[in-house]
Amino acid sequence: QVQLVESGGGLVQPGGSLRLSCAASGSIFRINTMGWYRQSPGKEREWVVTIMNSGTTNYADSVKGRFTISKVDWKTVYLQMNSLKPEDTAVYFCNAKVQGKNYWGQGTQVTVSS
Repeated sequence: QVQLVESGGGLVQPGGSLRLSCAASGSIFRINTMGWYRQSPGKEREWVVTIMNSGTTNYADSVKGRFTISKVDWKTVYLQMNSLKPEDTAVYFCNAKVQGKNYWGQGTQVTVSS
């Protein structure tokens, strides 16, 4: 199994920046992809970004050009968030996929407000 722990969330002003971290442990060598999802109260969980083992990335249109996912290996994956907007406010979840099975972290709260 894979265990995921997010950190780095907090309160920032619109236009500000924040960097989230995801620490992975367990059967890391089995991971196919990792990424980030987010969820606001009363809303469905939304896909944000995915990174593959090769380093190839895919971003949701809502964050493209503002957010950047990066990794050295699967042990630590980052999400750099710039030019934050109030609509980015959500709980952000780290995700790992192993042959179609999803693993999730506990989530970290990001609040963008003046």
